[in-house]
Amino acid sequence: MVTIAEMPKYKAYKESGVDWLGLIPEHWDLKPLKHGANVVLGKMLCPSNKGGYFLRQYLKSKNIQWLKVDVSSVDEMWFSKEELDLYKLEIGDLVLSEGGEVGKTCIWQGELAECYIQNSAHRVRMFEENNNRFFLYQMYSCGNRGYFDAIVNRVSIAHLTREKLVNVKFVFPSRQEQKLIANYLNQKTAQIDEAIATKQQQISLLKERKQIIVQQAVTQGLDPNVPMKDSGVDWIGMIPEHWEVRRSKFLFTQRKEKAWKEDVQLSATQAYGVIPQEQYEELTGKRVVKILFHLDKRKHVEKDDFVISMRSFQGGLERAWSQGCIRSSYVVLKASEKIDPSFYGYLLKLPSYIKALQQTASFIRDGQDLNFDNFSQVDLFIPPIEEQAMIANYIDAFMKSSDEGSILLELATKTEAADKLLNAQIEKLKEYKTTLINSAVTGKIKITQEMVEQ
Repeated sequence: MVTIAEMPKYKAYKESGVDWLGLIPEHWDLKPLKHGANVVLGKMLCPSNKGGYFLRQYLKSKNIQWLKVDVSSVDEMWFSKEELDLYKLEIGDLVLSEGGEVGKTCIWQGELAECYIQNSAHRVRMFEENNNRFFLYQMYSCGNRGYFDAIVNRVSIAHLTREKLVNVKFVFPSRQEQKLIANYLNQKTAQIDEAIATKQQQISLLKERKQIIVQQAVTQGLDPNVPMKDSGVDWIGMIPEHWEVRRSKFLFTQRKEKAWKEDVQLSATQAYGVIPQEQYEELTGKRVVKILFHLDKRKHVEKDDFVISMRSFQGGLERAWSQGCIRSSYVVLKASEKIDPSFYGYLLKLPSYIKALQQTASFIRDGQDLNFDNFSQVDLFIPPIEEQAMIANYIDAFMKSSDEGSILLELATKTEAADKLLNAQIEKLKEYKTTLINSAVTGKIKITQEMVEQ
């Protein structure tokens, strides 16, 4: 992949006077958008027929993604005959978000036979002498650099008004240069997107492989020659003959102690388990609202307890990594006998176990919380304590082992390190794509015909 620094530059530049553009090629024009396009703000929502109106599909802010449109869910509203003419989309129109993430821009390519715009979106129809895809990429650069966000009205919700949008200054190279840059970016961004999709598929395969390894180790143990038996439980299936199957309420009981005076406040998370709120803030960069009063109404949690959270039907039960207290609406489970918490940490996150939990009640449909009764309906299996520890240690080692050489050579051996490496590569590709677009549409690099033909 050619670096930006290695690409050709123009001979002479001038100061644009616009923060997001900086220096631009000396021969490029700079002028407000209204001198190169017709801009129309969409129609205000009209949910009922006012007489002689037509029900039509329309795009709003949520349908606009950067560089592409999302028509997986499109709403309808009523338009008069005059409004049909005014707000209709034509192939090649740019559609730009007026609210939400202001400035997001896509290009309409006739994804639906007929479609219009609502007033959370602008339709930008470039004049004939301008290339719509060049301006699509230029708006991506403008938004990526935070310029749209900086100029919006922020009374309550951000709005990019038509008046502000039409007066945003853009660069206007010759039509030939616009087309050359657009063709180059079409080609290169497609290649980058393909590379990202390939790596994302590898991550999916890696996760699937990891799930299989964990499932086999947890439910069948580490000895492939051990005699097996039918557990008699659908979600469990066959297990080693010497393992025990037991009602879960006889392995775990509820901890009902109120919060201790010295308890720190905990957060139940699918990604990190049950951890102190301050630690969660450090890991995610998000703020958590802390309770200042009535902490005594919270529940006490011991390290290595398990917590049934409101979202356990989606991601399994959460292991507590620290002592503290948690909301009273959560169910805290403590082991009735000695167990290896790491082993049960893996077991209670198995997709097959989560599916069994989901089948215990209608709580998903009715909005009810998962409770101890639901948990009690799903039987668990119990290997000997020494074997629990061996299985947990094996999975821990599997998750941590790998190196970059094996990552690139053998998918089947990829583990947590491979996942991180692939995600890092995806981020670098996304950064390169953004930098390439920014550099091309602002003239920091010169696109030649030879570069397009390579």
